[in-house]
Amino acid sequence: MCYNNYTKEREENKMKNITICFDMDGTIADFYGVEGWLYCLENEMAHPYAIAKPMLNMSGLARRLNNLQKKGYRIAIISWLSKSGSKEFAETVTQAKMDWLHRHLPSVHWDEINIVPYGTPKENYRKSDIDILFDDEEGNRNAWGDLAFAETEILHWLELLKN
Repeated sequence: MCYNNYTKEREENKMKNITICFDMDGTIADFYGVEGWLYCLENEMAHPYAIAKPMLNMSGLARRLNNLQKKGYRIAIISWLSKSGSKEFAETVTQAKMDWLHRHLPSVHWDEINIVPYGTPKENYRKSDIDILFDDEEGNRNAWGDLAFAETEILHWLELLKN
């Protein structure tokens, strides 16, 4: 009995060290589906970040994320800014992304939100070798390692993690 309790407690503590990280653009937000998104970025117009549609059922995603947090998982965002632009544009994009998260996932209390310069290695934000990343960019997934998955696998993996 003591061994089983110890094992269960160790597994629960291990889960508290797991952070589930999400990219935004092309992963949970259909940024690339916004007509004229590239033109907008080149002209420092941030509205594609604001009007991008969700790529998943946000209510269902929020419910899953909140349940995982109750089990001890940490939930985070690691999202890039635009490839170019002024400091002011970066600030505007950051605010648009924050607003998007608040509008589409208001019940999720993120443990971390990292909106970082374009090209910043996302693995720099990995806290442990058991952290998970969901990202549409293959290069980011490759750099992260075995626990990185495409946006199409989000619901599958969150379902597995709940058990």
